[in-house]
Amino acid sequence: MRIVTSFACLVVLVLALCSTPNASAQESMKSVKFEGARVNYVDYGKGSEALVFIHGWSCNHTFWKENLTAFKDRTRLLAIDLPGHGTSEIPSAKLTMDLFAKAVNAVMVDAGVKKAVLVGHSMGTPVARQFYRLFPDTTLAIVMVDGSVKPFGDKQTMEQLMGAFRSPNYKQAMEGMLGSMTGPIKRPEVVAQIKTSMMATPQPVIVGAMEAMLDDSIWKDDKIKVPVLALMAPNPFWTEDYYTYLRTIAPDIEIQKWDGVSHFLMMDEPQKFNDAVSSFLAGKKLLGYKSK
Repeated sequence: MRIVTSFACLVVLVLALCSTPNASAQESMKSVKFEGARVNYVDYGKGSEALVFIHGWSCNHTFWKENLTAFKDRTRLLAIDLPGHGTSEIPSAKLTMDLFAKAVNAVMVDAGVKKAVLVGHSMGTPVARQFYRLFPDTTLAIVMVDGSVKPFGDKQTMEQLMGAFRSPNYKQAMEGMLGSMTGPIKRPEVVAQIKTSMMATPQPVIVGAMEAMLDDSIWKDDKIKVPVLALMAPNPFWTEDYYTYLRTIAPDIEIQKWDGVSHFLMMDEPQKFNDAVSSFLAGKKLLGYKSK
């Protein structure tokens, strides 16, 4: 448990925690078979272009609930439970960034969506980037929500962390993380939602998704040639060198550094988040958005 707590700054980069299922979102839940398992998603609106929300490690679609409410009357929306997460089934295939990206594509095909702006929180950022690599013509833009495009730490450090997740006492490791990570969150109900959701994630998914982020092949320096918005919370990992690297791989990028928020900035400041994404879509003339 001490190991887990000491690596809190690393872990915050890979966690994407979320809230408990929301009844209004469940009303429009759909599913598609992928790799022999059911992948569930929320679908709002109509049209062949959509805003697609991708959660991160140990999460599900419901942590976007305050964002879905804001956008659902303005554009087509999809929000996925990645394989093994939320209400989606655990596939027999190994969990990888490729598998997650292809699951997003399967959902889009099932929903009849041909092009998308991908919004990825934490682990959802490398998922979105892998989707762009596999389906560049389908990707209109990417919104990185406190997620990384570089490895989170050296292999030895990450393997120590993985040891805690592989152990029979993995839930204690999770609890230790949560105690370190939820301090900046202003609303106690959000903290409760995060803990409920994370502790419900099956151990094979916790381990498998984390292992997927240790794959060196997903951290290549290939360029992202679509517009990118990066919304970042305070973190020692986000140095000026990192932001320079971001600008190098994504020439058409807008970076916003927010103070006073946690890793879950879309939950801490939902209105600010929604306004930032709306302004980005309008500025880039995406999904029919227009500048006011």
